[in-house]
Amino acid sequence: MPLKNRSYNQENVIPHHFMSPEAMPFSADTQAVHSGRAIDPSTGALTPPIHLSTTFERDGDGSYPKGYVYGRSGNPNRDALETALTALEQGTETATFGSGSAATFSLLQALGPEDHVIAPQSVYFGVQQMLSNIFAPWGLSYTLVDTTDLAAMAKVLRPNTRLVLIETPSNPQLAVTDIQAVADLAHQANAYLACDNTIASPILQTPLDLGADFVIHATTKYLAGHGDVIGGAVVTRELNPLFEQLRTIQTIGGVVPSPFDCWLTLRGLQTLPLRVRAQAQAAQAIATWLAQHPAIERVLYPGLPDHPGHAIAQQQMMGYGGLLSFLVKGDQDTAMGVAAKTRLIARATSFGSPHSTVEHRASIEKGTTTAPNLLRLSIGLEQVDDLMADLDQALKG
Repeated sequence: MPLKNRSYNQENVIPHHFMSPEAMPFSADTQAVHSGRAIDPSTGALTPPIHLSTTFERDGDGSYPKGYVYGRSGNPNRDALETALTALEQGTETATFGSGSAATFSLLQALGPEDHVIAPQSVYFGVQQMLSNIFAPWGLSYTLVDTTDLAAMAKVLRPNTRLVLIETPSNPQLAVTDIQAVADLAHQANAYLACDNTIASPILQTPLDLGADFVIHATTKYLAGHGDVIGGAVVTRELNPLFEQLRTIQTIGGVVPSPFDCWLTLRGLQTLPLRVRAQAQAAQAIATWLAQHPAIERVLYPGLPDHPGHAIAQQQMMGYGGLLSFLVKGDQDTAMGVAAKTRLIARATSFGSPHSTVEHRASIEKGTTTAPNLLRLSIGLEQVDDLMADLDQALKG
């Protein structure tokens, strides 16, 4: 499937004097470079400064005319990053956090102890731990269900269901959920839909356009893109009581990213479209090659025609992403042995950086359903033939 390039109008997100938002529609590529960034009025610098101050001066009358009070409640670098993410996801407002886990945690914390949450059976194991170890004892109830099965989804909706949480594609199973169909189900039950868009990024998928109320990101991954900063974000389609409570938690709880973290992430956004498209194209080639390899039992990647979610991915995605998983023929020891033999591909967690990584997920996700012979592979920016050669020698052992 060719990677498509979308364009849209977004007012007041490109503040440069030489570009007028009213004059032309801006593509995601242009937004990634310009949104949240203005020429520094005091120096003319195109790269924004880092504002490390924790506190800001008041006027004699006690007011804050420049809009900032204290670093926990607001910072110019955080505002710039939130503006950029809002533009890329075509939302209304964004709240950023110190990690992707903190973003999801804060959204769950914005709910009440009598509320009910629906999440995927294969939800990221960290979210499972949040739900079972922290929020369930607090009083929040939850149900894990196959979110790719609409009939099963409909059966678990309750009168007190307030949030439906999906990941698509999911980590590490790469399952694809029909965002628009699940949004319709959630809204019929007066519930919000939150979609974790970390793997696809706004370059390949815009869930808010498909009916989601919130988009969640671990900005650590593709958005920052260089493996050197941890962060998270929640983008809302429109202002609503749940987002207002989330913003309160962000400010009062202080789970905010540092100014330098925001600056690094905003820097990474400039190359996001180029990186994500290159990684997706490489992942497609490698997934296709691995699917024919004699040492491979199965490849999990939405770009493969035999993937159960391929048709839905074609409809709602503009490319299939740079992450894939594969099951080797054998057991856990076989899979661990393959990972141990890679020379170019690093054995490390996380994904989305220029450096390709491989990880045995079952040894990380204690108590989950991830197959013991599954390896998750994050495609970086190395040459595809080099990555294939490294995988081939590791698989041949």
